[in-house]
Amino acid sequence: MSRKKAARHKSIIDELTIHPSMRVNELASALNVTTETIRRDLEELAEQNLISRTYGGALLRQAVEPVLNERHKTNIAERVAIAKKAAPILKEAKVLMIGSGVTTVEVAKRIAYEMNNITVITHSFGVATVLSLNPTIKVIMAPGLYHAEEGSTHGSVTCQFLTNYTVDWTILGASGLAPTGPSDALVDAADVYKQMIRQSTHNMIVADHSKFDRLATARYAKWDEIDNLITDKKPSGPLKKALSKAEVQIIVATVQ
Repeated sequence: MSRKKAARHKSIIDELTIHPSMRVNELASALNVTTETIRRDLEELAEQNLISRTYGGALLRQAVEPVLNERHKTNIAERVAIAKKAAPILKEAKVLMIGSGVTTVEVAKRIAYEMNNITVITHSFGVATVLSLNPTIKVIMAPGLYHAEEGSTHGSVTCQFLTNYTVDWTILGASGLAPTGPSDALVDAADVYKQMIRQSTHNMIVADHSKFDRLATARYAKWDEIDNLITDKKPSGPLKKALSKAEVQIIVATVQ
């Protein structure tokens, strides 16, 4: 690869880091090259699995997420605000499923504070721990292979176990929110989330704006399978259009 092309590829990644979803003509204008050149560059970057091509543009692929303990240190105010908006929506529910992640743990904290006499099925030890603060909440832990960095169980045993239950709501986080749907950096976690969605009457995604226009390794749902997205900013562009088309209710939490 020539130095000129390598520099251009780096510039494209830099642009997508600032604006995770961009169209071909926007990138061509930003880099002062033709749209044909940009299209060739995007195809090469997609082959390297650095980006994902979209109709007329590109999405930056989500890098491997930091481990759970590191993620707990970021976007704290946003997660708290999201949890405060999420809990009231669940007030009529009697049985829930909750996936792993830092935002879902925050929602679980709020559930422990606001709700009583419910049953929660989870594969996340963090979720189970905070729910145990409320003795009226019955927590059922899904068995499976333990993933130490995520503090949760995964695998076929976990997914099979979940088929024994039907719930009112499933609450899930995400590594990325793209027009094609929510996704997770861990394939095994995505498999669990798919099963949780199958077992639930209603499905909720809780994720802050840093996940917008990001595509992680494994998509676990289409937007028409999701009822609510609770986030801290309004989505825009293709993501907003996809959510609107799928009739996903977007609830924006104000950060204090």
